[in-house]
Amino acid sequence: MQFFRSVSALALVGGLALGAAAGARAEEAALFTDAQRKAIEGIVKDYLVKNPDVLQEAIAEGERRAQETQKLAQAAALKEAREALVNSPHGIVAGNPEGDVTLVEFFDYNCGYCRKAFSDVQTLIKSDPKLRVVLKDFPVLGAESLEASRIALAAKQQLKPEKMFDFHAKLLESKGRINGERALAVAKEFGLDLERLKKDAQGAEVKAALAENVGLGDKLSLSGTPAFIIGEEILPGAVGVEPMRKTITDMRQCGHTSC
Repeated sequence: MQFFRSVSALALVGGLALGAAAGARAEEAALFTDAQRKAIEGIVKDYLVKNPDVLQEAIAEGERRAQETQKLAQAAALKEAREALVNSPHGIVAGNPEGDVTLVEFFDYNCGYCRKAFSDVQTLIKSDPKLRVVLKDFPVLGAESLEASRIALAAKQQLKPEKMFDFHAKLLESKGRINGERALAVAKEFGLDLERLKKDAQGAEVKAALAENVGLGDKLSLSGTPAFIIGEEILPGAVGVEPMRKTITDMRQCGHTSC
């Protein structure tokens, strides 16, 4: 964000300088003498000091346009990635598998906000029998998160869908840092074949799942976890039950996330 602000300020200064030069072309600006350039810089600086609101308005407008551009890019990416987001075989499916609205969550097992948001996801599933939920491992918080995700994705090869959600809950709600060792302990509680699990965790299917999820996160410009997706809307962070419930309701009423 700080980088963007600096670019905006420079853009404004550049714009004022060109205005002072009566619309001169960029190559003509190079013909200014050192004294002329210094004088222009002094005029610009004096103007900004006397009119700080101009710079603030320029920064705000630049940020607004950047947000609009990002939103348009994300909308296009969501449309392109829709099938992989909703129907990929790599995700953990919870709620109603045949639900009329799908909520997608990108999560990290060591993300505190993901743990907080998980109770919201559980509430939505319990209160909405028509909701389908897809959970996607997105281990962005280091090697321990990656270890846990590998074991969890491998466990999916041994567990039925409803049991996989229980496994996910048990692991996500564990205290302290969650790593491969903790994931194996949970797997043992579920009676899984640990030797097979360790082997599968390094297998092609798990690698494909992680590669797909990381690729989707990059395409959608996800900057952290949790990140929720409903229809064409990305809801970053632990936004709470009600904003997600409203978005789901709007999807049912008009087919869009805001009616």
